[in-house]
Amino acid sequence: MDLAGKKFTIATDTTFAPFEFRKNGQLVGIDMDLLNAIAKEENFQVEIQSLGFQAAVSAVTSGQADGVIAGMSITDERKQTFDFSDPYFDSGVQMAVAKNSDVKGYEDLKGKTVVAKGGSEGESEAKKLSEKYGFTVKALDQSTSLIESVKNGSAAAVFDDYPVLKYGIAQGNGLKVVTAKIPGGQYGFAVAKGKNADLLAAFNNGLARMKADGSYAKTLETYLGKDTSATADGGAKAQPGFVQLFVDSMPALGEGLWNTLRITMMAFIIAMVLGLIFGFMKISTSRTLRGIASVYVAVFRGTPVLVWAFLFYFGLPQLTGVTGNVFWAGTATLALNSGAYLTEIVRGGLQAVDPGQMEAARSLGLGWGKSMQRVVVPQAVKISTPAIINQFVITLKDSSLLLTIGFAELLYQAQQIYAANYRTTEMLIIVGIMYFVVITLLTWVANIVDKKVNK
Repeated sequence: MDLAGKKFTIATDTTFAPFEFRKNGQLVGIDMDLLNAIAKEENFQVEIQSLGFQAAVSAVTSGQADGVIAGMSITDERKQTFDFSDPYFDSGVQMAVAKNSDVKGYEDLKGKTVVAKGGSEGESEAKKLSEKYGFTVKALDQSTSLIESVKNGSAAAVFDDYPVLKYGIAQGNGLKVVTAKIPGGQYGFAVAKGKNADLLAAFNNGLARMKADGSYAKTLETYLGKDTSATADGGAKAQPGFVQLFVDSMPALGEGLWNTLRITMMAFIIAMVLGLIFGFMKISTSRTLRGIASVYVAVFRGTPVLVWAFLFYFGLPQLTGVTGNVFWAGTATLALNSGAYLTEIVRGGLQAVDPGQMEAARSLGLGWGKSMQRVVVPQAVKISTPAIINQFVITLKDSSLLLTIGFAELLYQAQQIYAANYRTTEMLIIVGIMYFVVITLLTWVANIVDKKVNK
């Protein structure tokens, strides 16, 4: 089938070097290079959705993406939900420990904890071995989290795909491999079962051509070196200093900061409208209006933000058939959550005004509406402003949770960077400083406005 001019949305992982990671702001890696080369060869276009692994899989099953390429092992269980391409990489699992660790093999793990990526072949192999060698397996979501757990001593070892460990060691992640490769699964490109058969066929055709003309081997060599065996770790690269890391990271972090501020402002404006509407409903004499407002507050205060982020981005499109938008899904999540808290802030501010103020205004001939507008509300605003400023800060920080659905906010951009260079601690320090400075400045500005408006 001719795919000329067609554009497909392809979901991938956020942090799975050397298969997908960001370099100089661009998403690169074995998976990305293969996909882009095949798309060019087969004359179709791709739009990449960079998500976590589980979110990438959900994007395909919910119809948000046409396919997924994320170092995804081909298994019989997954074949019930997905149709896979021909294998494009033969993987396998190895165990790595910290450089200064005394662990030399599986037998040294008794009574200890190891980490592996949730839902991965590494987790599966680790669980099999844990029964024999008596260790505990803890599942995490990202490869960088696995490495940091071993480096900080909370885990004795990590089980992961050998090319991921090999690449990380070459980048200076502080680990060493201590076991031979466990022959494992093969990676495949996947689409939802029974769908996008033309895309799958085009991928297979392009992959066969790349293998035949040698470009496939060159792609692997680019990221794994000439020796792609599991035992060839290579020498670790020299890492730039902290200042240089900061300078190099600023373009991506600046973009992330702008996205954070943009979605926070949009969500908070909507939340304020919701807070005012439901806040007045909470003090209404109508039991129906009070009940509606109470249900809204109870639902959104009583459920986690992440639940709504996934529901709005993955669930609603699946139910309605409408293609989701990550910005508006994130905005709705933050606005509805923050609006519930602002509802109670507005209600509390209104009820904190002495009832005698309303009585005095009414005795002077003002109607209920004018009394609220000119007497009660101005005092309620003065009372509520500190809490409103605090809720704005909370909303800004909550925006970091949207990285789970692939929104490129500040923490998401930092995650992309440390996934490639393994400088997790330094990057989190930089991001923490940026959040602190921005929140301090915004709070300072808000307090100045508060003092001028509420003299």
